[in-house]
Amino acid sequence: MSVEPLRVSDYMTEKPLTITADTPIMAAVGLLVEHDISSVIVIDANSTPIGILTERDCIRTALQAGYFDEGADIVRDYMTTNITTARPEDSLMDIAQLFADSPFRRCPVVAEGRLVGMISRRNVLRALSETTWFPQPKSKT
Repeated sequence: MSVEPLRVSDYMTEKPLTITADTPIMAAVGLLVEHDISSVIVIDANSTPIGILTERDCIRTALQAGYFDEGADIVRDYMTTNITTARPEDSLMDIAQLFADSPFRRCPVVAEGRLVGMISRRNVLRALSETTWFPQPKSKT
């Protein structure tokens, strides 16, 4: 009996929140807070991921704006552009290894050049905890 491999598409978050690079940074901060999320994917007009804006990026922005008494700019000025993407058919174990070996916490999922989801460390942990990968706690009987 063969076991089907775990795929990114089985555990990714579909339809993640997105913004454009021209979004005012304070509007983006508002979205993170309102939706209680730690990042948002930045897309272009073709729904292709071009960056990620994280809480860390936003905190830097707030500190800079407060310290220098400047108004904040647009997302393009603060987003992280060095992103790695995954495909829906990628092995979840490969993504788990990527997360273990890098500082990445989330990865946009792209099919045919367009954003179709996002996979995060939490998605991977949930998947592994629901499978036989982790030993399940023994019931007390």
